[in-house]
Amino acid sequence: MPVPPEFQSQEATPVDPVELTRALIRCPSITPKEGGALDLLEGVLRGLGFTCHRLPFSDAGTPDVDNLYARLGETGRNFCYAGHTDVVPAGDPADWSVDPFAAAVVGDDLIGRGAVDMKGSIAGFIAATAGFLKARDRNFGGSISLLVTGDEEGPAINGTRKVLDWLSERGERLDACLVGEPTSDKRLGDTIKIGRRGSVSGRLSVHGIQGHVAYPHLADNPIHHLVRMLDAVTGEAMDVGSDHFPPTGLQVTSVDVGNPTGNLIPAKAEAAFNVRFNDRFTGEGVIDWLRARFDRAIETNRGARYDLETRISGESFLCPPGPLSGLVSGAVESVTGRAPELGTTGGTSDARFIKDHCPIVELGLLNATAHKVDERAPLTDLRTLSAIYGAVLDGYFAP
Repeated sequence: MPVPPEFQSQEATPVDPVELTRALIRCPSITPKEGGALDLLEGVLRGLGFTCHRLPFSDAGTPDVDNLYARLGETGRNFCYAGHTDVVPAGDPADWSVDPFAAAVVGDDLIGRGAVDMKGSIAGFIAATAGFLKARDRNFGGSISLLVTGDEEGPAINGTRKVLDWLSERGERLDACLVGEPTSDKRLGDTIKIGRRGSVSGRLSVHGIQGHVAYPHLADNPIHHLVRMLDAVTGEAMDVGSDHFPPTGLQVTSVDVGNPTGNLIPAKAEAAFNVRFNDRFTGEGVIDWLRARFDRAIETNRGARYDLETRISGESFLCPPGPLSGLVSGAVESVTGRAPELGTTGGTSDARFIKDHCPIVELGLLNATAHKVDERAPLTDLRTLSAIYGAVLDGYFAP
């Protein structure tokens, strides 16, 4: 995608976070399509003096994904911003009040898929960087980098993880990282994330013996076993939480039998579930906890058995309060006049990969409309977030 004229002369013209967000929204970068979003960012960042690397990665059974790593500076501490340009599908466009990829400004809001999650944040950081460079020039005593993936909303296999591996192979390190996921709850900047819960998804398949409902003694109803097994894991609290995390929680997301016949005991029943766990558990620990309760709940005297398929999409992690979270908190307070809370709630993010390389915090826009119809960001929030990011850079590279 060609760089729009308003972003071609960055030396003389500040970057407007609203207009850059609009330009990004107009790139239909639905996972795993690049949609022109990375082309746009690469052009803008090159204009600011960044060295850019396009990093396409592949893996068997997953879609190819394009990524971007851009860095300004070769020495000193490397402050990295991490984000993603890929977005979830818009659904039926008729449900939207405007074209989801037209980036319409309606009243005081910018509406479009990705406005919140998370093109507005990316634009805000680039605008903040442009302002920082104009004030401090390029001799600010360190490096600024952006790690932008097109795979966060997808399998997360060919994105951030492989970019981090590429950086390690080059001997390049990150010293601190700010992830721009939408973390704010009721007001911009009221929450920053210093950790995330882990996630285990599972499918429980219970096998019984098919038979006539009039002769249950000759059959074994797998639904009855399934109900007891689900009750065993939903009726008991897994823990009471920890210092920085809420209690671990399990949610059943589907129960499937597929039996259209009213007088037939089926041979199989299934359920799907997800567990969001805190730092009292590991992913394998969650699975062991589940199996122990499933084993006790199922009655095997008639030959009933079960299969359990699980996938650990991320372990819980915590970056304890320290210099980086203090810096970001101070930046929020200096711009908004309000001190943020340090939280760990919400879904998973690519911070789960980056935390193995450097200290990390997450701060972004209001999350209320993320992934929803008429996803929107107030214009004032886009500009205020950019100001906060600018204060973070000023503080990190303070003389």
